[in-house]
Amino acid sequence: MKKIVVFTGAGVSADSGIATFRDSDGLWANYKIEDVCTPHALLHNRDTVVEFYNIRRKELLSKEPNAGHKAIIALLQEYDVEVVTQNIDDLHERAALEACADMKVTHLHGELRMLRSSINPSAILPIDGWEQKLDEKHSDGSLLRPFVVFFGEDVPMFESCIKIVSTADIFIVVGTSLAVYPAASLVNYVKKDAQIYIVDPGDIDIKVSSNSVTHIQRRSAEGLPILVDELLGR
Repeated sequence: MKKIVVFTGAGVSADSGIATFRDSDGLWANYKIEDVCTPHALLHNRDTVVEFYNIRRKELLSKEPNAGHKAIIALLQEYDVEVVTQNIDDLHERAALEACADMKVTHLHGELRMLRSSINPSAILPIDGWEQKLDEKHSDGSLLRPFVVFFGEDVPMFESCIKIVSTADIFIVVGTSLAVYPAASLVNYVKKDAQIYIVDPGDIDIKVSSNSVTHIQRRSAEGLPILVDELLGR
């Protein structure tokens, strides 16, 4: 069975109505990245950071997986499928749950519906509902923080994702402009004979030496169903 690795970015979630930090309006327009997405902000403006992720969590709980998420699940009919995502939402997992499907999802930048210890990055807890209390603590005594990789922090899952990407016979890049590093460099670890597909409405300059690259210039929810039909021979 051939292996497909799907590398997803914010464009996949945007089709479910989730704001991205590149949007000119919506949630991110009211915040500066340095005020809510850095270790310095967490240390010096904890209330703002906690409030921001509570708002994002509340927004997420009102959204549903879209046609792009569901198209990826359909690939399981004929392929071994694994998702590597830059997104911190749980829409891939919810799409799989709705379809009663078993699909592996690895989050590069953390998970919004999880909290972690401030002193132990691997001490992770699920959050019930959307609200993190400002002074809520882990059992190790430290203040809980969002389980999110902030700007300036290491990406602990990066090496694991390199291994996943290197197993792909088919590599699908969807909903990302490949502008955020180190995540964007994952394409460099694709096997030389792997077919690469890009699903994104933008112009993306992907630099690979010998791989065949096909670009479907559509949004995720439109382009992924088209690609999946092709891969499934429908």
